This record gives sequence, structure tokens and C-alpha cells, in this order.
Amino acid sequence: MVRTKPGEKKEPVSVPEVKYRPKRVVKKSLKNFGTPSVKSALQGKKADKVEENSAAVQFQMHRKNEQSEPFTKEDMEKKWNTFLRRLDDRPNLKSTLSRLPELRDNWQLYLEIDNSIQNDIIISIKPELLTFLRKELKNTNIELVTKVTENIKNPIIYTDEDKFEEMAKKNASLRLLKQKFNLDFGEI
Repeated sequence: MVRTKPGEKKEPVSVPEVKYRPKRVVKKSLKNFGTPSVKSALQGKKADKVEENSAAVQFQMHRKNEQSEPFTKEDMEKKWNTFLRRLDDRPNLKSTLSRLPELRDNWQLYLEIDNSIQNDIIISIKPELLTFLRKELKNTNIELVTKVTENIKNPIIYTDEDKFEEMAKKNASLRLLKQKFNLDFGEI
């Protein structure tokens, strides 16, 4: 902001003229995609191209970009860890994916997880993960298979009797000592 002294006139500031040039818009032809026109539908006309390009035909059009370069387990592990570094802001997901998957036949990645909550987390990130791996490893045949494995946890030992039984499983002589000295876990 320019300050003026009392009695001094402000000079008009000249702004250089900038001509607005809109970017050139390239129109894409919808001939190959077979999408229906809303205008035509409102007028009661049928779209003939839709039948030509069925889902199978469109799938084949997109499959032309299929890559199938072989890769090793070490290559996959490097790219997996690269993807993990991107997940610093999501610790639950990073922890879930910290276990490396097993590389099986037909480029199938087999990942064992602990519970269904982790499975839900992986399902939410699976498209992004697969896209990353397919692009980086240059193989569009990569698939990720998850399996929930239930770990049988040892029961938590609370009471003195439970503690004694666990120790007696490891050393049977404790039962003999308890009986010989007439020991009991009663209240003192």
C-alpha cells in the first residue's frame, strides 16, 4: 500500500493488459466406447453402438495393455516395502501389511493375516496396492489372496492353582513335593 501525503494526488496505476486465451479443447470421439446419448434417449432413439461393444469386447480392448514380465521374490519384497513406506500416516494398515506375502504360482501373492478386521483393512487398500505392484513389477497378472488364520492363544493364568498346574505340566516333580510336604494354596 502506497501512502500519500496530505494534498498530494494519487497517480493511477496502470495494469498491463493480459489477453485470456482459453486452452484448446480436444474432443474425444465416443464412437468406440458405445455410450448412450442422453439427448437421444430423451428423443426415444436407441443407441446402436452399445450392442456392438459389449462388456466382453470392451474388456478385450483394455486387456491389450497386459504385461507379464517375470519377477523374483526379492523384487516383490522390495516393491512391497516401498509401498509400506507410503503408509506412515496409517499405522494399522502398515502393521497389517508388514508381514511379507508368499509368492505362489501364476503370480499369486498369498498373505496370512490374524483376524477379519485386518482383512477388511486390506480389502479397502487392495486396489491401490495391486495397481502399484502391477505397475512397478510390470506384470498385470499379479493377484493378492488373503487368508485369516486363527491363532490359538494360551489361557491367561490368574489363580495360584492355575499357576501351579502350568508349572507342574513342565515339571511333574512339583506334584510330588506338594503332596509330600502337604502344601495347600489356602488363605493366610
